[in-house]
Amino acid sequence: MFVRNESFQGFIRSYPIITGLVAIHIILYIWVYFLPFFGGTEIRNWGIGSNLHVGMGEYWRLVTPIFLHGSITHMLFNSFSLVLFGPALESLLGKFRFITAYFLTGIIANIATFYLGEPVLFHLGASGAIYGLFGIYLYMVLNRQDLIDQGNSQVIMTILVIGVIMTFVNPGINILAHLFGLLAGALLGPLILYKVSRYGQYRRASDTDEVTFDPNRWEKKRRNLEKMKVAAIVVGTILLFFILLRIIF
Repeated sequence: MFVRNESFQGFIRSYPIITGLVAIHIILYIWVYFLPFFGGTEIRNWGIGSNLHVGMGEYWRLVTPIFLHGSITHMLFNSFSLVLFGPALESLLGKFRFITAYFLTGIIANIATFYLGEPVLFHLGASGAIYGLFGIYLYMVLNRQDLIDQGNSQVIMTILVIGVIMTFVNPGINILAHLFGLLAGALLGPLILYKVSRYGQYRRASDTDEVTFDPNRWEKKRRNLEKMKVAAIVVGTILLFFILLRIIF
């Protein structure tokens, strides 16, 4: 689920929602921090999450912070997490359910930040929505084992434990967004995964709109078991690297 074998063009064709979200992250970061005199400053000022301004009726700030980030490491970390963990869910849920789950959990995380956070709190980042995806995975691990195998469950739980721990030890993180994004994904899991069939039962054909049965799926699953163990180690190492970058910078 979390090993990417596609070419760049293949990834774009297979996962258009994730590609679009990451492109927005990059474009807005460049616009805000490298082109401040061409509207970048206004974008940040009008898009940043601000409990004070939401309380004054600027409710779009419950959505816009999902697209903006405070630093290059913040943007890269969230984009990397989305590229790594999002494709399996976009493939599993389909475009509409995936984008609905992503924004809904992100908005719920920002609503929790508004009601439970400091009145003058400012915040940016897609972390609430990304933790929402982890919440869906958590629900799968606990209640829908038919959708995820043991190897992938171990990867998810390992990364989730690391992420939750770092939420509390890394200064400057919006703890409320992380926790309530995760909770929102887990609680919405039954609705989002309603009538969803087992992941891995089908594969994409050369035409990305066509889905065909793969008779060799179980043999491939056995061959990839060792790869998944290696991937778990690699994923954890890379995530820790990005976390350390965020702490340092």
